[in-house]
Amino acid sequence: MIFHSKTRLAVRRTWRAFMMSFHSSAVSASPSSGSFDKSKEVSSVSTEPPPHTPVMLKEVLHYLDIHPAQVVLDMTFGGGGHTKEILSTVPEVTVLALDRDPTAFSLAQQLAKEHSGRVKPLLGRFSELQALLSNMDIKPGSIDAVLLDAGCSSMQLDQAERGFSLSKDGPLDMRMDGERYTDMPCAADVVNTLDQQALASILTTYGEERHARKIASAIVEARRVSPITRTQQLATVVAGAFPAFVTYARKDQLRRPAHVATKTFQALRIFVNDELNELHAALRAAQEALRPGGRLCVITFHSLEDRLVKRFLQGGDLSDLNQFHFSPKKKGSRKENRVKEKQDFKSAYWLLVRKKVITPEKDEVRDNPRGRSAKLRTALRI
Repeated sequence: MIFHSKTRLAVRRTWRAFMMSFHSSAVSASPSSGSFDKSKEVSSVSTEPPPHTPVMLKEVLHYLDIHPAQVVLDMTFGGGGHTKEILSTVPEVTVLALDRDPTAFSLAQQLAKEHSGRVKPLLGRFSELQALLSNMDIKPGSIDAVLLDAGCSSMQLDQAERGFSLSKDGPLDMRMDGERYTDMPCAADVVNTLDQQALASILTTYGEERHARKIASAIVEARRVSPITRTQQLATVVAGAFPAFVTYARKDQLRRPAHVATKTFQALRIFVNDELNELHAALRAAQEALRPGGRLCVITFHSLEDRLVKRFLQGGDLSDLNQFHFSPKKKGSRKENRVKEKQDFKSAYWLLVRKKVITPEKDEVRDNPRGRSAKLRTALRI
């Protein structure tokens, strides 16, 4: 689905205005006025390694083509599945393990103790990566391979206290950084503060939700009675905007029933964590860090991410994301548009290893349903 650029611009203005008002009112805000008291709701996050199944592991190892003693950057360490396999299959390799999540960073630190000198944990966002590498005296153009596994990790979804999953009741948080930035708004702050129009824009833009206005209206009505601070509470509010039979009427890619609030949760998570701008920063950082001939693998989990990655690797102009993601549909036939796109975009930095997107095999989707929507794109740094 393609959206008009005005929608995207409205969301970015909403984000800036929200951040300014949130910080200016943080001291005086109270739970009774609709703000989310994180100190009471958020419990300590366990650093016990959860069961983790890395997505498209075989394909990632194949296309990264890592050689002994090379340096690899895992930009989304998460539960460490990909990194662990790289360490076990490639001798003397060094992995720079980045994650914005303090829990993932703790797991990377534990792994570093098990592999002395071979794992270098880094705590930070994609937009902070260049500074982190500079602090480690890692020069631009010196890394051999980069893996970027975008989106929310299974570890975050499985911990109810993180507030990512609508199937497990927990505080409506969704901050990937956890408590690292205590002044950053969480999902509860968003749903209890923004007006109906702003909420609808977020759901439309980041959730591609057709019923955004109806859901936004239900949220505003519900919070007048009581602040929305729990995941199950929000899921119930969204479901209440529809007839009962609609709650699980939607289907996922495996044709399984999907909760009607799924896209709402996705949209809020992307907005809270500024994920698309961070993804763009990640791609630019990877371009700067890789040596000529180095390889990049990017795994995405929804069309907004994949569209951005595809255009970046094609050399498209992403200097203004507001004008890119949701630009109006081009006039002309599909064939004419495809030809024009090929003429318009030719990257000076990337050579696609595979022009066609790579998706998980049927057996993997059966064993790990969460990877069903994954898409892998791979390119060589020119």
